[in-house]
Amino acid sequence: EDDFQFICCEGCHHKSPNLKLLTCLHTLCLSCLSKNKPVGQCPMCQTAIPQTSGMHNVLFTNLQARLEVYKKIIDGVNLFCDNCKKVGEFWCSKCKEILCTKCFKAHQRYLKSHETKSVMDIRAGSAKDFLEGTRRAVNLFCSNSTHGGQTVSIYCKKCEKALCCSCALLDSHHATFCDIRSETQRRQEELSTMNELLKRKRSGFEATYAALQDEAARLEEAQRETRELIQQRVEQLVRLIRQEEEELLGLVEARQEQGRRELARELQGVEGVLRRMEAGERLVEKMRLYATDQEVMDMQPFIKGSLEELEQLQPLPAGNRAQPGDLAECRARLQAL
Repeated sequence: EDDFQFICCEGCHHKSPNLKLLTCLHTLCLSCLSKNKPVGQCPMCQTAIPQTSGMHNVLFTNLQARLEVYKKIIDGVNLFCDNCKKVGEFWCSKCKEILCTKCFKAHQRYLKSHETKSVMDIRAGSAKDFLEGTRRAVNLFCSNSTHGGQTVSIYCKKCEKALCCSCALLDSHHATFCDIRSETQRRQEELSTMNELLKRKRSGFEATYAALQDEAARLEEAQRETRELIQQRVEQLVRLIRQEEEELLGLVEARQEQGRRELARELQGVEGVLRRMEAGERLVEKMRLYATDQEVMDMQPFIKGSLEELEQLQPLPAGNRAQPGDLAECRARLQAL
């Protein structure tokens, strides 16, 4: 359960068949998105999210379905053959069916190429072993209905589409082919390379975040010291200058509130970027470990676009950051008292 918490909604931490991957690379269910206030912001990192952006997170949704099958096999409750309803003893990852011993023998006679494992072997293994087996069993199929569900094995670099052999032979517009496995591997490697670049860039944002936190602490300390000094001096004066005390305190609050708002805004922005980078790192890692070829083909362009957007971001230079409020006027008036 702990190893696969990442497939849940990052907002409510519940499993959902309707998970949406946002451009900030956080994954949320439709329920959390509908509760999001203000609308148009990611509740995890406060990044602006256009209403039409995002895509269905097919990786996490499919992992949920595959893990439900694994849990059913492990628990052994109501584990019956999908054909004759006898006690299930085998699992075919290709057909996605549970088979009894009799149906298994018939299955092996006619479908020898299918990878079938016994229920006992699955229980002896881990969830990751089961997912790896089902991952290998998933094939890409041609989207052309006239081709009878042929397996996709070719990628056209010109039109950037996966093709079956019939598509590649019959349509003369295609050119510069490569193996679909090579293309999915290239896309995985491209995501991994971008992820490594973002890891190196992340240190700059972490340094900025730490500097902003230190600056916020110094701002609070300066406010506290100034408040104490004002109160000590004002208490020594007669009632006739109590009004001056209130004016001085108000001036300090105004200056410090301005600086605090600026720092809070910058801290929120940098924290949002760091969360997006963390989400990207997790997603790319899970794609590398668990994504099928279909999932890579569907999701890689979208994830790549989001990672490219992150690459364009730069931490604010020290000179452009918000500065604490100026207390010089306050100190001058205090000295005059």
